[in-house]
Amino acid sequence: MTGTPSQSAWARLSAGLGEFYAAPYRRTLARAQRDEDDLFMLMVFSESLGVPNPVGYYTLELMPAMYDRFHAWHRRMGLERSPLDHISCC
Repeated sequence: MTGTPSQSAWARLSAGLGEFYAAPYRRTLARAQRDEDDLFMLMVFSESLGVPNPVGYYTLELMPAMYDRFHAWHRRMGLERSPLDHISCC
């Protein structure tokens, strides 16, 4: 029974230190993840946008999985309407 309080104290201390070290970088890491997701979205839809893509055949099967996030992506890229004729999300 004496081991439980000290273990929880160590767990709380560990969680607190993890938060202390991770908190300053959380926004930077989220921004890097969003930029990487935007690049991936561009690679998937580049053939539809008229940009030559050497791996267009392989990314074609990813398009249905990316349709849900397409609206947020084209708004973040500064496009008011969907640039694709076959995707009318707006």
